[in-house]
Amino acid sequence: MTTDVLTLSQLLSPSFPVGAFAYSNGLETAIETGTITSTSDLNNWLTALLTFGGARADAVLLFTAYHADASHVSTVDASARAFAASKERLMETDLQGAAFCDTVRDVFDVPLSGLTYPVAVGRTAKALKLDLELTTAMFLQAFVGNLTAAAMRLVPLGQTDGQRVQTQLKPLCLSVAQDVQTATLDDLHATTFMSDITAMLHETQYSRVFRT
Repeated sequence: MTTDVLTLSQLLSPSFPVGAFAYSNGLETAIETGTITSTSDLNNWLTALLTFGGARADAVLLFTAYHADASHVSTVDASARAFAASKERLMETDLQGAAFCDTVRDVFDVPLSGLTYPVAVGRTAKALKLDLELTTAMFLQAFVGNLTAAAMRLVPLGQTDGQRVQTQLKPLCLSVAQDVQTATLDDLHATTFMSDITAMLHETQYSRVFRT
């Protein structure tokens, strides 16, 4: 388990070259329009994504990719692409996934290519025999950390406030990771429509820092 933690810390670290720092998952528009202006707003936004939105869906995709037969991985990946609610959401999962596959292949000799991000993480976890629930929880925590870092730059939030948000959401990351351990593709759903709308609006936002 200790080795798993160290490996996942590397795979999901901001230093792992997937370019996560360049993506905000539509958060930039939510901040631009005044929907998110405080620590509380950010906490509520991320809680919704983990409970009802794209973060939870990615956890389902990671889990199903881990358990998929080799012949079924393309179906899981196609579902991930179809589930992307906007052009930029698809770009985000596609480009991060491709970069993740390239690095995992070069560093860990895991023969992956061209998968969406959660599917790539799930297949890597299987190839490296990493604990699946731990992988899912740390994947969700990395998602929270990346969006918190974006909010710290844009709201702006202080570093201490950013750490408070991440600390408060750790139990939810664990809970969602546990909850999806019996999931199938039939469990893919999202009702965070405001997040989807901001991601769409970001495509035509005039001034922006992030790619999504």
